[in-house]
Amino acid sequence: MPIAAVPAIHSPAVEHAVTDPFIFRWHVRVYFEDTDAAGIVYYANYLKFFERCRTEWLRSLGFDQRELAQRERLQFVVADLAAQYRRPARLDDLLLIDAAIAEQARSWLVFRQHAHRGDELLATARVKVACVDAGRLTPVRLPPLLLERLTAPLASANTRAR
Repeated sequence: MPIAAVPAIHSPAVEHAVTDPFIFRWHVRVYFEDTDAAGIVYYANYLKFFERCRTEWLRSLGFDQRELAQRERLQFVVADLAAQYRRPARLDDLLLIDAAIAEQARSWLVFRQHAHRGDELLATARVKVACVDAGRLTPVRLPPLLLERLTAPLASANTRAR
């Protein structure tokens, strides 16, 4: 009998399906360094996979995080996170990680993210990312060019991890 997913105690459940047509997809291969002694992906590494997906999403929109920090004095920081783990990923699995914007305000975005192995949903997350001044670490408005590009369809990173 399958085990039912249980929502986190202190956070709202993350929705399984994202209806947003602007979903960014990125592939990652599970390496030995991602796993525990049993060959199962260590839970915190899903957060790394989700972070890398959001970084590649930004890159696909024409933004480099280092340049944003140096030239624009802007950084993105995780302000809130809720994750649910449903099934384990294992050594050498090819995962598809996705990200879609679920909410947006002047200085932050909320992403819904999923990790899949084929058609199997492995993990989900709701991640609130704030835009901050790189020196003061205080909230600032999202860059106008980023806001403009959020209205255009995303090009997914269809490159497969080797």
